[in-house]
Amino acid sequence: MSISFLWSREFLSKRSILWLLLVCNVLGTIYGYIWYGAQMADTVEHGYIWQVVFVPDSPTASLFFSLALLLLLYPPRNLGGALFQQFIEALAVVTSVKYGIWAVAMIFAGQAQGDVLAWQDWMLVASHTAMAVEALLFVRLFHYRWTALTGAIAWTLLNDTVDYTYGVFPWLPGPLYDDLPAVQLFTYLLTLFSGFAGWIFMKYGNPKQR
Repeated sequence: MSISFLWSREFLSKRSILWLLLVCNVLGTIYGYIWYGAQMADTVEHGYIWQVVFVPDSPTASLFFSLALLLLLYPPRNLGGALFQQFIEALAVVTSVKYGIWAVAMIFAGQAQGDVLAWQDWMLVASHTAMAVEALLFVRLFHYRWTALTGAIAWTLLNDTVDYTYGVFPWLPGPLYDDLPAVQLFTYLLTLFSGFAGWIFMKYGNPKQR
């Protein structure tokens, strides 16, 4: 068996693989919300409760991907369900690529300015890299169209706007707070890049959508 079989459509579409990835992502999602627990509580105490939705960026991305896997296992049978599936798939791709790259970039940017990395940081590097990679692998199985992708990009840009307007962006390594405008710009540009990547893979990655 060629090693390339491990990222082929045939292998990735196996129900056993989908279930394995679903379990891993659900566990990661739960852990992510626990990780953000302190910041979510702080947001409720010092901000507005509606802002909490925009705080746990990475676990929400993982939640979208988990839902996308579940909908691959149990495809909807009506138009409304199919449109919902497309939107969830587009959100899964855009947010997983965006926050997967973003978290790794922030960790190493903090290290470059003197932050000392702990084992948790390396765990986050591995898990967030996996987020981006799995999204780009599984996009070949997804069915979203440009309308759903546009909505996913709009939602992610809204998330960015709320994050940096109300200060509910993910807590950063200490040295990066002096570079907040640059972090904000990088975040917006990364959303656009992730949307573009989602479009490229939609157009060229899935032969059924050509």
